[in-house]
Amino acid sequence: MINLGDLVKDTVTGFKGIAVSRHSYLNGCDRISVQPIIDKEGNHPNSVTFDEPQLSVLKKQKISLGQKITGGTDKYIDEGKNY
Repeated sequence: MINLGDLVKDTVTGFKGIAVSRHSYLNGCDRISVQPIIDKEGNHPNSVTFDEPQLSVLKKQKISLGQKITGGTDKYIDEGKNY
C-alpha cells in the first residue's frame, strides 16, 4: 500500500514524485496523485494521478505528515473545535 508522503515511481512511464493524495472509488479502484519535484528552473510541474498497483515505493515517508492545520473548508465550521 502506498502512503501519503512516500516517494513513488510509476512502473510504466518512470514518472517519480511524492504521493500527495489518494482517491478511492465505489468500484474498488484506488488512485494516487503524484507531485513531481520542482525542476532546475524552479517550475512547479502539475501532479499526475495513477492507479495504485502501477506505482512502486522508492522511499517510505520521504515527506513527514505533521499535525498541521491546513485551513481547509471546515476550519471555521465548528467553533467548539480545539485547534
